Amino acid sequence: MGLFSIFKSKEKKKEAEKYRIGMEKARSGAFSRLKKLFGSHNEINEELFDELEEIFVMADIGVDTVVKFIDELKNDARVNGIIEAKDLQPIIVDKMFDIYLKGEVVNSNLRFNPNGLSVFLFVGVNGVGKTTTIAKVAYKLKQEGKKVLLAAGDTFRAGAIEQLQVWGERVGCKVVTKPEGSDPSSVIYDAIQIAKKEKYDVLLCDTAGRLQTKVNLMKELEKIKRVISREVEGAPQDTLLVIDATTGQNGLNQAKAFIEATEVSGVVLTKLDGTAKGGIVLAIRDLYNIPIKFVCLGEKVSDIEYFDLEKYIYGLFAEMIDEE
Repeated sequence: MGLFSIFKSKEKKKEAEKYRIGMEKARSGAFSRLKKLFGSHNEINEELFDELEEIFVMADIGVDTVVKFIDELKNDARVNGIIEAKDLQPIIVDKMFDIYLKGEVVNSNLRFNPNGLSVFLFVGVNGVGKTTTIAKVAYKLKQEGKKVLLAAGDTFRAGAIEQLQVWGERVGCKVVTKPEGSDPSSVIYDAIQIAKKEKYDVLLCDTAGRLQTKVNLMKELEKIKRVISREVEGAPQDTLLVIDATTGQNGLNQAKAFIEATEVSGVVLTKLDGTAKGGIVLAIRDLYNIPIKFVCLGEKVSDIEYFDLEKYIYGLFAEMIDEE
């Protein structure tokens, strides 16, 4: 059953409502051109594919990914039997699933430690909303009944420690800190000892977003990981890269250093509600082969959702799907 059929159900639409509302800007931005395109073409031809390619590049899906996508679309056997351009829509949706899934079962869930403390490490450049994201994840996990501790491991950026403390108070989570300029791995070591002693379920660790060189970044993250894995078997359970959806290709380039510096196991995409493009999810997965774990769809502390591919694609194509 295709996505067009799945979202005929009122129950399914209700489940995806946050995505539909949160991704309105993307639908009315780059993806709004799709509707006009299908309305202006009565047949499938090269001009149509060229325009599709342009729309998807403008939507931040990424040039290499789009070229591959269009080639696969042209060669899809179902396209041969189509006369009207609008009948391409469900095939395009299916192809977006294929880009993300790549024939694999993609696990978008956090990897919790079944035997005790789960440690999650957050990495990313300054300005992407990393500290706010940690607070949102903490709030979500607290809502699920988990006891959550925060570690202010970004000891280099002025104000980063205080910022996490403010968020900690807002969401009702204790924050482990040391003075600005302290060794980040020592903050996280202390936090682990407190988490074990006070029987916390989850420890969320902030890290520095800007170090002088990639070598420094790599060494710092390696040191932090060594401390975590020595103190908690199998930890960190996830290393989450925070990317700002509104920065598009620039965000992907910034992220490259972190992916090369450390073993990133998932992405948190912030400000997805603030971009008129929205295709960055597909670019990240195609480029880096990393699953999206969370998306932020607003500024409130509760505006964070576990990533759901069906709901995300519905968020991009809601009007088209609802019209069918």
